[in-house]
Amino acid sequence: MLPMRLYTAGIADFESIRQDGRVYVDKTNLIYKLTKESRFVFLSRPRRFGKSLLCSTLKYYFQGRKDLFEGLDIAELEKDWLQYPVLHFDMSACKNKWETHQIVSELHSQLDFHERRYKWEKTEGTPGERFKKLVQQVHEQTGLKAVVILDEYDAPMLDYLHKPDQLEEVRRIMQEFYQVVKVCDADEQFVFITGITKFSQLSIFSTLNNLRNISMDPNYSALCGITNNELLTVFDPDIQLLANRYHCSKEEMIDMLKLNYDGYHFSGVSEDIYNPYSLMNAFVSNWLDYYWFSSGTPTFLFETMKRFNTNLLELEKLQVPSTQFDVPTEAMTSALPLLYQSGYLTIKGYDFDSTRYTLDFPNAEVKVGFMENFLSHIMGINQPVRGFAGDFYSCLLRHEVEEAMKCLQSYFASISYLDFGEKELDDIAKYEAYYEVLTYIVFSVFNYRTFTQVKVARGRTDVVVFMRDAVYVMELKMRGTADEALAQINSKDYGVPYQAEGKPIIKIGIAFSKETKTVTEWKVEKD
Repeated sequence: MLPMRLYTAGIADFESIRQDGRVYVDKTNLIYKLTKESRFVFLSRPRRFGKSLLCSTLKYYFQGRKDLFEGLDIAELEKDWLQYPVLHFDMSACKNKWETHQIVSELHSQLDFHERRYKWEKTEGTPGERFKKLVQQVHEQTGLKAVVILDEYDAPMLDYLHKPDQLEEVRRIMQEFYQVVKVCDADEQFVFITGITKFSQLSIFSTLNNLRNISMDPNYSALCGITNNELLTVFDPDIQLLANRYHCSKEEMIDMLKLNYDGYHFSGVSEDIYNPYSLMNAFVSNWLDYYWFSSGTPTFLFETMKRFNTNLLELEKLQVPSTQFDVPTEAMTSALPLLYQSGYLTIKGYDFDSTRYTLDFPNAEVKVGFMENFLSHIMGINQPVRGFAGDFYSCLLRHEVEEAMKCLQSYFASISYLDFGEKELDDIAKYEAYYEVLTYIVFSVFNYRTFTQVKVARGRTDVVVFMRDAVYVMELKMRGTADEALAQINSKDYGVPYQAEGKPIIKIGIAFSKETKTVTEWKVEKD
């Protein structure tokens, strides 16, 4: 019987983690390297990726809490353990403040906390004026320069991203507060800023020209998240427990964890990074599920996708220069920067000759959650898709093709035309019709080895599904017959690349009707 292990899921306080004996993935060698080579640092990572825990670890390190770091890499590296004054601001507390005076009140509240800690009387002025006095006075009082940590700096703005009138006022408030970092640089030992969007968001850091952005620096790609090596070493007993729960081998469980939670890359040469929040929750629950999406709905992202009429069918295997996805929010001409910066797309490859990146969904958890949210937020459909997809997939697993197609037909027929507004219908029409997007989403929510819009030598296969003992190759016709769809599979050799699998190839031509908005006929052929 393995001893019970305590995990860090949902816990962002480094002191609590260490004192409770919770499992901690040691990143302190990278922290030591970063703090010695840089003074003003910005890091962008998706939500729930360990940014707040990193900020907390930095706080206790600069406070000289050597006792908390015993047994970690930094205990052997750091010799001085000076006790710097640390000013740690958690800007996520400004979320859901729908009046600007509430944001100002929260800033004052956090400034009050620091003033009480240093036993000062409450100062007067704007948040920025008080912040400036605080940085200067702690330096003067302690003789050591201040360490400033601004966690989730962009949280106040993201709520107002699509409310331009109010956004300008929020931007002004935050710019007045954040510009203190530049004004007081002579009083600061180290400044660390985290967020989701790029640091020049709304130009609030336009005057801070010495800020080092390590978001795509390969030296720090593993600073947040869990690497494959860390998974196999730190979490070896936990993988075995999950494998026991699922009655599979440890190797099979590793493959399942990789499929669901791995796949993030934060530079052109980054190693694979697992989502720490989802991985920890899987170990806590001893169950695989989609934890990241259940922790919050990215409404600001889907509003941005609506604004730019984002084409869902073009989001996979995008080949783009960094100038298209690593840009500040105010310079966006598409939703691509937010899709990347918020973690819905990630780097999957880099070509050194063309200096172009390949972007794609990181893993099954993100892709399935994204597709389901796309249905409700963009297309206005609240008809559950994951349960239907499971039934459809189960039929294919048993090679009950007729039942599978009837299931598909029934699902599409259950979606009312009235669920769509005219504007949405007009936007989606450019993809041929809304049901082509629906079909793409349906096939995208399968958990195992299902691929859509697959490029082959003579064209693009709509859907390829890999089962244990067969490969399904499907072509969808929105304006044609099932016979034409099947003929296209054969004439363009869509099944040829999968002959090496050594399994039967089952070809299915599927026709849809624009009038009935469902499957009208299908033809099946087996090689």
